[in-house]
Amino acid sequence: MHEALDIHVIGIVQGVGFRPFVYRIASTHNICGWVLNATDGVHIHAEASSDDLDAFVMEISENAPAAARVERIKMDEVPVEGFGDFQIRFSDDVDSNATTLVSPDLATCDDCLAELFDPANRRYHYPFINCTNCGPRFTIMRALPYDRPQTSMSEFPMCPDCAHEYADPADRRFHAQPDACFDCGPRLCFVDLTQQGEAKSQLLGTHAFQKGRLGDGEALWATNVGESDALIDAVVSLLKAGSIVAVKGLGGFHLVCDASNPVALANLRKRKRREGKAFACMVASVEDARAFCLVSEEEERLLASPARPIVLLKKKPSVQLAAGLADGLTELGLMLPATPLQHLIVRAFGGMLVMTSGNVHDEPIQTDDAQAVSALAGIADALLGNNRAILSRYDDSVLRVLSVGEGQTAVQFIRRARGFAPLPIALPARPEGDTGQDACLFATGPEQKNTFCYTRPGEAFVSQHIGDMENVATNDAWLEAKGAYASLLRLDPVAVACDKHPEYLTSKWASGQDLPVTAVQHHHAHIVSAMAENGLEGPVCGIAFDGTGYGEDGAIWGGEVLMANLATFERLANFAYIPLPGGAAAIKHPMRCAYGALWAFDLLEHPAAKALLDVMGDEADICEQMIERGLNTPYTSSVGRLFDAASALLGVCTQPTYEGEGAVLLEAAIDHDVQADAEAAAAYRVEVVKNTATENSTALDTSVVLFDAAPLFKAMLDDMAAGVSVGVIARRFHDAMVEVIVMSAQLAEAAYGVRTVVLSGGVFMNRYLMEHAVPALGALGYTAAMNKDLPPNDACISYGQAVVALRTIDTLPAGE
Repeated sequence: MHEALDIHVIGIVQGVGFRPFVYRIASTHNICGWVLNATDGVHIHAEASSDDLDAFVMEISENAPAAARVERIKMDEVPVEGFGDFQIRFSDDVDSNATTLVSPDLATCDDCLAELFDPANRRYHYPFINCTNCGPRFTIMRALPYDRPQTSMSEFPMCPDCAHEYADPADRRFHAQPDACFDCGPRLCFVDLTQQGEAKSQLLGTHAFQKGRLGDGEALWATNVGESDALIDAVVSLLKAGSIVAVKGLGGFHLVCDASNPVALANLRKRKRREGKAFACMVASVEDARAFCLVSEEEERLLASPARPIVLLKKKPSVQLAAGLADGLTELGLMLPATPLQHLIVRAFGGMLVMTSGNVHDEPIQTDDAQAVSALAGIADALLGNNRAILSRYDDSVLRVLSVGEGQTAVQFIRRARGFAPLPIALPARPEGDTGQDACLFATGPEQKNTFCYTRPGEAFVSQHIGDMENVATNDAWLEAKGAYASLLRLDPVAVACDKHPEYLTSKWASGQDLPVTAVQHHHAHIVSAMAENGLEGPVCGIAFDGTGYGEDGAIWGGEVLMANLATFERLANFAYIPLPGGAAAIKHPMRCAYGALWAFDLLEHPAAKALLDVMGDEADICEQMIERGLNTPYTSSVGRLFDAASALLGVCTQPTYEGEGAVLLEAAIDHDVQADAEAAAAYRVEVVKNTATENSTALDTSVVLFDAAPLFKAMLDDMAAGVSVGVIARRFHDAMVEVIVMSAQLAEAAYGVRTVVLSGGVFMNRYLMEHAVPALGALGYTAAMNKDLPPNDACISYGQAVVALRTIDTLPAGE
């Protein structure tokens, strides 16, 4: 006797071949009925015997496609309607809230890769080959449900061959929405951006390309495999000759050049105004990556995963890289090809290529071909684009694998974007009886390394990396991405969370909305983000070390030990404040950070310090006057500024060209070969002193105890005067910071009995610090938690803001 079920599958079930999968297993289990996409997931009507229905549902749960993620399956018994077969129906807007999840873009699968390089296949060398297991998803979606008319592929009607594959349940491209070929799909275009136009002239001499205007340039369009190959060959020839080419990827353009050519690297740095920051590179395979770097099994898994992130790998000591690639660093960021076009270019080139974001200095990555022709003309010599529109901007994700104990590793995000966003992150369950989390809330995120965050019941959607909110272009990109998430996921927030800094653009935007606003302290958001990611309610000992965050007292915080739960915090300890003569200018001129530290620690008369003052010249006098008169000299507890000061004192980085460069180079300078010298390193100590501030005191510090770094800096100066190497001093400085982390845990345990320590903040992107602090805490029996789904830098702030706001808003109306 037949029975019938209406089955509702919730999760990542669109754009991953889920309906074709259901169709195939329906045949296996003698199921009649239908399956369709809806805004809240996949709906199935299934009619069969009770045993067949049970087996069918179990296979849906246990054997879903690899890229799918089944979160919940809801079932209702319904009357049998007497269907005679099983069909995939056109998608429908079921009358319900939009709760389906959007798949991130997926790297080219092995099956498509085999076809890409098979001369007998009709998609041989087709740069946009894909199937239900790979290809663009999030970046081409206009709305849900995920069907071709709702994507940027709506501009490309399928040819008969592709339409046949699309309709064939036995085909790998059954209902593959981006399916296309040379006859019906997107095409490559080439624009010569040089004055001479030699590359274009050579191409026109060999093929009859279609020509047309693209922005300010004339584009050559490929209409078949021969012309497409010719454009790729032209790009490869340009790269081998030392040129820079802008190449369109899944979420935007890359600027590409030969990673072994120091002249090309120097040109790219000059044109892009990227003086010192390392470039990420692409190689064809894991084996090629091993030629340059040490690659563990877990790092190999990440490199080859469908997300295809950049993975920061330890350089092989024996390998000499080209000058200007990743100078002075121990790590190199490598990734494998994520798209068919990248596979074609990298294989044809036969070496390592720089793949850096295709953007103008400090602006978002370019996504529109016509705009890119204008914007990148002063940087690239040529542009390789296409006519498939990018609907969501998408930078490359960056990760590293940390060794955090005997046989223990942890994956750390540095930037979360392509391959991971917009996957949701779980929200902590609310206390019983509290319904506030049923609402949709929007968290604006911070000023630097911005992400934003939307919530709906149980889930937080943290955006891809947006960037630093310091110009109109990035602000526009933020508004554009915010609108895309709201539209795609049908989110209508009823409240807003933001940073407490009143001058942040995001805070000003929040205050201008006609919605309740919760301002969340920066470092509390840091700690709460890591707590929530690890399912911690608190209280915890939260250690937030970073560069800048608006403090409760109006000072610049950044060296904080907080006793925190998901709603509130108390400042247990912090580094004693030092002055920053010139304010934000001191970050760009770290000699000023060094002067402020030496002034605060009464070390200006130290013999080693006098050498610094001589180098500063008149600037030292200016700093003294600014501090003494209180002119544009805020005070800070920032650990990031202490790293800057130490790096400047040692001459490691006195003129940084990007944020955090001083700390990055100081870590890279560590001498790992010397034997541990516990007795000498013990001199590098940070003293714990009781805070004597009272309610009526003018002292800024509001914590229970202070960390005094004066002994640490005196020991550094003593070693400098004694001729100790920079590598040894750098290691001892880092070891002292590890000791501070351990002392913080001990303080929290003594005062509150808490033995769970949470680490968050940009300082914890330091590999040495993490790989020594976490094992040190573990050795003493403490539980150490860190960000695992988001970066520890400010990219995690929006998620922390959202969690705090949901816990602290008394009355929050339910979302639509």
